[in-house]
This record gives sequence, C-alpha cells and structure tokens, in this order.
Amino acid sequence: MASVKHWRKSSRSSSQANCVEVAATEHGVAARDSKRPHGGSLLFSRARWNDFLRSLSEERSGN
Repeated sequence: MASVKHWRKSSRSSSQANCVEVAATEHGVAARDSKRPHGGSLLFSRARWNDFLRSLSEERSGN
C-alpha cells in the first residue's frame, strides 16, 4: 500500500463514520471507507482521480 500521512474527508460529512476518506500519496490518490479504516484502500493515478472529479462535476451541472 502507498504511504499515507493524512486522510481527509468532506467537512460536510457527519460524525457517523459513513463517508469516503481520501489522501494524497506519492503515486496518486488513495480512497478508503471511513467505517473500515484498516480494511484497505483503492489507489488512483492523479490523472484517473482528476477524470473522476471532472465526471462528478459534469454530472452535478447536468452536462
């Protein structure tokens, strides 16, 4: 697994530990389930992560 120093989650998430946490790594972006922080994570290249964020933005704007 990639070395992760600091996991982040949305400031809009609840305190119920039911969100996705993300962290920058030397190889890209890691994502994990906050309910299972030791259960593993997914690693995305920076390019793929940016594609994902762009698709969310387009979906939200209706494009």
